[in-house]
Amino acid sequence: MNVSAAMSAPAVTVTPATTIGEAARHMDVQGVGCLVVTEQGTLRGIVTDRDIAVRAVAAGLDRDEPVRKVMTTPAVTVDVADDIQAAYRMFRHSGVRRLPVVDGQRVVGILTVDDMLMDVFRRVGDLLGPIAWSVLEEPPGPQDEIGPRAPGSGGSPPASRGS
Repeated sequence: MNVSAAMSAPAVTVTPATTIGEAARHMDVQGVGCLVVTEQGTLRGIVTDRDIAVRAVAAGLDRDEPVRKVMTTPAVTVDVADDIQAAYRMFRHSGVRRLPVVDGQRVVGILTVDDMLMDVFRRVGDLLGPIAWSVLEEPPGPQDEIGPRAPGSGGSPPASRGS
């Protein structure tokens, strides 16, 4: 499977001159945790919600400062034609949680750790699906092994007796 099958597209982009405040609003409106920073179609970096929290807010930067002051550059990327295993390796070796997906110099999407988890869940489902169905098709064991407990054998308290 190629990276293109798991990525989100298109990536949400801003320019290096976009203010930190505008970037934060853009993330909120778009429902994303990162923005790919491009200039004239060329990848310049990536800015994440964590970059804004740690490098801007905690550092006391003004919200009117440009994102170029807090973005991560160079951005770690993965190629759109790469096999998904290459993306797994890139996540493992780089420690990042989001990878811009490029086709040459052009950003075509974003691949996140969450996307990779969905791939893992699909693979586990594919693996366990036949096993789960075989378990569901087996008849249950004898009733006395799985049935309700006999009165007085523990479990719920006995019913109160009238006088």
